[in-house]
Amino acid sequence: MKYTKEHEWLRVEGNLVVVGITEHAATALGDVVFVELPEVETQVAEGDDVSVIESVKAASDILAPVDGEIVAVNEKLSDNPSLVNEDPLGAGWFFKMKLDDLSVLDQFMDEDEYNDLIA
Repeated sequence: MKYTKEHEWLRVEGNLVVVGITEHAATALGDVVFVELPEVETQVAEGDDVSVIESVKAASDILAPVDGEIVAVNEKLSDNPSLVNEDPLGAGWFFKMKLDDLSVLDQFMDEDEYNDLIA
């Protein structure tokens, strides 16, 4: 897995990248009550707002970590946004992206670097 400074995680699955938020971010947000997911087949650029997450404490934008196409979204979050709190690194994923070049993920932190960031 790779991590962004915005507390997102990225996991490669075949030629796709799954994107979610870290446990640290989920804990800081508190109880998640709503997730707005992006449209499938949307082309996004790094830094674009692609999703919104609302909790009892705040609303936050989820940014596209890289350029690519949204190819799947986690529909379960629409009915059960608390999955983000219950399993942020698993069942609480947000969307999957298709990238032209997976090597762009090399720019992101590994787990040790991320843990140093949040320490």
